[in-house]
Amino acid sequence: MKTFLLFRDRDFDAQQPLPPLASELTQDLELNTLFEAMAAGDEYLFDVAQKAILLSLDDLDTIRYRQEILRDCLQNPDVVRAIYQLPIEAIFNKRKHWMGIFGHYPSGILSSALEMMQMFVELLRRLKKIADEHAAEFQSEGFTRLFSMVQNELDKAYFGRVEEHLRELRFPDGVLLSAVLGNGNEGAEYILRKPQRRKGIKNLFSKRSPVYSFSLHPRDDHGARALSDLKDRGVNQVANAVAQSTDHIDAFFNMLRLELAFYIGCLNLHEQLSGLGSPICFPQPVEHNERRLSSQGLYDVCLALTKKQQVVGNDIDADSKEIMIITGANQGGKSTLLRSIGLAQFMMQCGMFVPAEAFSANTFTGIFTHYKRKEDASMKSGKLDEELSRMSAIADHITPHSVVLFNESFAATNEREGSEIARQITRALLERQVKIFFVTHQYEFAHSYYEQGLDDAIFLRAERKTGGGRTYKLTEGEPLQTSYGRDLYNKIFEVSAESS
Repeated sequence: MKTFLLFRDRDFDAQQPLPPLASELTQDLELNTLFEAMAAGDEYLFDVAQKAILLSLDDLDTIRYRQEILRDCLQNPDVVRAIYQLPIEAIFNKRKHWMGIFGHYPSGILSSALEMMQMFVELLRRLKKIADEHAAEFQSEGFTRLFSMVQNELDKAYFGRVEEHLRELRFPDGVLLSAVLGNGNEGAEYILRKPQRRKGIKNLFSKRSPVYSFSLHPRDDHGARALSDLKDRGVNQVANAVAQSTDHIDAFFNMLRLELAFYIGCLNLHEQLSGLGSPICFPQPVEHNERRLSSQGLYDVCLALTKKQQVVGNDIDADSKEIMIITGANQGGKSTLLRSIGLAQFMMQCGMFVPAEAFSANTFTGIFTHYKRKEDASMKSGKLDEELSRMSAIADHITPHSVVLFNESFAATNEREGSEIARQITRALLERQVKIFFVTHQYEFAHSYYEQGLDDAIFLRAERKTGGGRTYKLTEGEPLQTSYGRDLYNKIFEVSAESS
């Protein structure tokens, strides 16, 4: 049986490595805050969320497939959590009682496998009961197929056959073996036989074949070991068959846990955002060769989770744009907007909802970030060298229809040199069909693009109130030469004056 809750036609591979430069992405976009919210203290959920989000998709069919399943989860959270508890219980029972199919002897393997199979049968019964009671409440292709499979495969006849086999394999009437004489008259070709039970009153008086038997003395340890060896030879194949059957069911529950863990993480995140009154929506993805980005009320989900309150959202209309340059007042929300775009893109491309009232964007074959870093404490290289080194690493992995989010990059040198480096890099990336979002204080770089009047460029500027206040809203506007650093100075000075 297959779960197919993350992909329509294959299992999710939790062993695949994270994409290149994943640590930089995690640091720049503060993704650990998102993973922790989804995990709610569960290390396994954290790992699954990290893999599912960082290994984002550019396949629209799979994205929409997951969106439908997630909608079902949001409509039926209690049912989904009840299903998720079944593999959790299976893991707990294995660790507590069996720790897997163990033992060196076939009899021990068979005994452990039977106990584990009995435990799995009870869990499968509960899964069947959930499917029977709640299948009609789910509309997505993924859950519809899963419940249909459970109802068809795990019918009454199936459980009847399994229970019968489990009873027989406990050998209530003893073990019936057949063998032939091999070389040196040693036993060979031991085969476990199904005992023929005599039923009915007539069988009590029917003529029976002669039976030759012997009995062991209770203290005959060597004889007991010899009989045990004979039994092990006979049950060896059956023990392996039952062990393999339990492994198959175990694999099903493990995959059910793995793939449901992603949706449980989404439920955990949804509950926290709902508690904050922060909106979410299901985005509308389009092919990566299109250029679309439009949103209403897009906000930084990690900032909301950190502050535990609603944060300001932004409306964006950047369809058909290849480059977005963001300038304006210090601490006016520029980096926050950049991060909110990156987070929403990752969330959309793994099939999640996004933190906005409405959101539509094209997918990307790769997502990269290039943020400013603190000074190298070891002084092994200068800041500019370090920035260029990270840019080189991005260039090694980038492909057409990727995106790069720059945050005050190449500002470790003078304005003229930094602007020229930024211009040459952005020009090269645009020629490779790479989309660019660039937060910068470099007026020469920003204004040089603005003067070109490019149809595929958009310029956003952080708003500043009269008197220096910040709205954290960004609107279209020409880059200005000032970032209003004096506002911050005055604010700090006034606080210092009051405290003195």
